[in-house]
Amino acid sequence: MISQSAICFRGIALFLLGCLCQHLRSATVSGQIRLVQSKESAVKRKRDYSGVVVWLTSPGMAVPQPLRKHAQMLQKNKTFSPHILAIPTGTSVDFPNLDPIFHNAFSNFEGQIFDVALYPPGSSKTVRFDRPGIVRVFCNIHPTMSAIIVVVDSSHIAMTDHEGHYLFPMVTPGKYQIHFFHERATPETLDALDKTITVSGETLELPSIAISEAGYLPVAHKNKYGQDYRAGASDSDSYSLPLK
Repeated sequence: MISQSAICFRGIALFLLGCLCQHLRSATVSGQIRLVQSKESAVKRKRDYSGVVVWLTSPGMAVPQPLRKHAQMLQKNKTFSPHILAIPTGTSVDFPNLDPIFHNAFSNFEGQIFDVALYPPGSSKTVRFDRPGIVRVFCNIHPTMSAIIVVVDSSHIAMTDHEGHYLFPMVTPGKYQIHFFHERATPETLDALDKTITVSGETLELPSIAISEAGYLPVAHKNKYGQDYRAGASDSDSYSLPLK
């Protein structure tokens, strides 16, 4: 008769063997993106193709819980950092205020709506993002502050470096849909780039693609009440406290 402890040990061994086999069968997927028809000097002169979010989804595959339960978007020198943050659904984002002034991070259209209200220097607020979407983040006090949180149903998320390279390690062989987001590209441009890829073997290098910024039109945003910011708001430190 097999003991209960032996059955338990056997189950654990089979689980670990399955994980090892999956690890050995995993592949590396890579590619490169170029930004074209851009008016940005960093792109035109320095050929900076960073900041494009790329992710993989697989039909019928359950979305795994994020390995990192928290991400961070700092507020320092009246700037959100990082400017682009890509996270899987279910991730909480902390918004620490490292300035000697008050801030009020919010998002009131597209993506997930939130408003952490006014909070003082040295404190932090947290928002959990439970559904996929493009979340455009602003400060209700300082109109020049903006950022984007890309929330996706995937654990395979990458972002391009300065030269436009991206890489996904440890991708299980199978069919995937590849998606792209770039803040200065229209949704129609990005949707047209979606395609199905087949991952097999140890490496897959995808063809280089170009993302056009031709249709990008910057639009001034309103505050959280849907009103224009008052003149000189960006330079205002009226909500300030000395940091200890």
